[in-house]
Amino acid sequence: MKIGERGQVTIPKPLRERFGLGPETEVEFRVVRNAIVLQKKPKPLDLRKWKGQCRRSFEDLGYSSVDKFMDDVRGR
Repeated sequence: MKIGERGQVTIPKPLRERFGLGPETEVEFRVVRNAIVLQKKPKPLDLRKWKGQCRRSFEDLGYSSVDKFMDDVRGR
């Protein structure tokens, strides 16, 4: 495989299919032990959907907030 005039290479189809690389997939390059590594850019983790999911469990344990639970766990 050769690098084209504009610095482009084609990722072989079997690799694109295996790793789910399609059009618009964001990737990033890194140097690892003197080698160039291409990997999919991780998607940002959306924690908003988890907000409030543990409230009932903490209430069942007798805590009014996560902060009070953490203080108890940390021995404060």
